Amino acid sequence: MPNHPAPHIPPLLSVLVFVAVVLLCEGLYLMWRSWRGPEARKIERRLGALSGATGAGPARLLRERMLSELPPLQRFLLRLPSARQLDSMMMQANLDWTVGRLLLACAALGAIAHLAVTGLLHQPFLAGALCGAGAAVLPLAWVRRRRARRLAKLEQQLPDALDLLGRALRAGHAFGAGLQMIGDEMAEPIAGEFRMVHDEVSFGVSLELALSNLSLRAPVTDLRYFVVAVLIQRESGGNLTEVLANLSSLIRQRLKLLRHVRVLSAEGRMSAWLLSLLPFAIGGLMNVFNPEFMAPLWHDEIGVTIVRGMLLSMACGVLLLRKIIRIRA
Repeated sequence: MPNHPAPHIPPLLSVLVFVAVVLLCEGLYLMWRSWRGPEARKIERRLGALSGATGAGPARLLRERMLSELPPLQRFLLRLPSARQLDSMMMQANLDWTVGRLLLACAALGAIAHLAVTGLLHQPFLAGALCGAGAAVLPLAWVRRRRARRLAKLEQQLPDALDLLGRALRAGHAFGAGLQMIGDEMAEPIAGEFRMVHDEVSFGVSLELALSNLSLRAPVTDLRYFVVAVLIQRESGGNLTEVLANLSSLIRQRLKLLRHVRVLSAEGRMSAWLLSLLPFAIGGLMNVFNPEFMAPLWHDEIGVTIVRGMLLSMACGVLLLRKIIRIRA
């Protein structure tokens, strides 16, 4: 076949095509940044948190948080009373997930674990169901742990925030300005919570309702003491700066006592970890050095039943040890 020469492309057309491609990429990037960029995510988090503010009538600044992005699942979750509790728990954990996404993750992990145990390991259906249920609980456990860590950090930041608010009031600033100073000068998560209170008051929500929403978003006992103290001071009057100073000192003493209790209970917690892990370590070593001795536990029906009973009793023992070493100050 004859070789046809390649068509000649003018240099100006090549430059125009290159500029068009660059502009197209830049336009797509700007669209993505305005939709899912850092600033857009920050605004979405603040609006999503504000939409969770509880109240009646004009106090609701935005619509309620979506429980799912799928309309059928949204209608189904609205009928469940525990769906709002899950949504509040994720909001307290500072997660952008919806309840539907969390439940779908739980179902997916449970199905994968069940198929892996029954299909790959060739275990009975009951064992697969138990493993699937355990895997399905993992996302919920992770959310609860994240929520607990965030609330614990907020509790540790609270005395410094109260001191800052007290100094602002002594300097002649208004209470709302003191809340704004906490939101601007302190670190997360307490800065975001107090900034949200200031934003709600700026949007027309009463201070009483804004503080009540704060106690619902962050169910920390010491923070509720602060809310009650402020509300009582606004009702009956008094020296708010002195109340804040006394409350800050009381919270610091309680946290110090809690740390002291954790030091004293460290031996019990270490013993609980050793008692929980020692059987698995000994079983693994015996299986490595003497596999014939351990073979009946894995291949004999009676041995498999013994292993299952042992795991069940160890799980009960771990729960009891956790109950014993968990001391509340």
